[in-house]
Amino acid sequence: MRITVFGATGGIGGHVVRQALDAGHKVTAVVRTSSTFEVEHPSLDVVRVPGLDAEEPLREAMDGSTAVISAVGARGRKDGPVASSSTRSILAAMKASGVRRFVAVSAAPLGPVPPDESFLNRRVVYPMINAFAADVYADLRLMEAEIMSSGLDWRIVRPPKLNNKRLTGHYRTFVGGTVPKGYLVSRADVAHLMLAVIDDPATVGQPVGVAY
Repeated sequence: MRITVFGATGGIGGHVVRQALDAGHKVTAVVRTSSTFEVEHPSLDVVRVPGLDAEEPLREAMDGSTAVISAVGARGRKDGPVASSSTRSILAAMKASGVRRFVAVSAAPLGPVPPDESFLNRRVVYPMINAFAADVYADLRLMEAEIMSSGLDWRIVRPPKLNNKRLTGHYRTFVGGTVPKGYLVSRADVAHLMLAVIDDPATVGQPVGVAY
């Protein structure tokens, strides 16, 4: 299949591009004009756009695609509402192009706290995380609301704290909820799951928790 990847220069998006190519897919990587992107492959097309805040420039990247994966998100608390504004444009371009399958990355704190989660996490850790990154999570909530009301065949992957360790392909998932006592997962494994759910009918219209 052909997969269009947004956020291809980021940690998760870069893994999505490379893993998709390794799996034999054709990939269109959407990158900003000002960004450095050095991946080369016979099955890779690179579309450069000035930004992700307008629908029309994104349509070219959707041509012939089966699915769209977005790893777009703020890299820090000062980046502003990156995820919601970009996703709004991506969704509009998908509708105009007739592409229905969409996978986006969000964050575990947006999901429900598992009932068997530890007292420390429920009462101390999670509230501290939400307070520390309040603006980032507010942006992600807006993004998720846009996706859930889009009418597309969407999936939202919600990882906890990320690291840069290697791909394992072994992790826990929770369709419709949050992985209990799940504290870490690598960016490579998040990318692996994002590719895996594209063809999984059980995940359509669902958030999917992931963690080790």
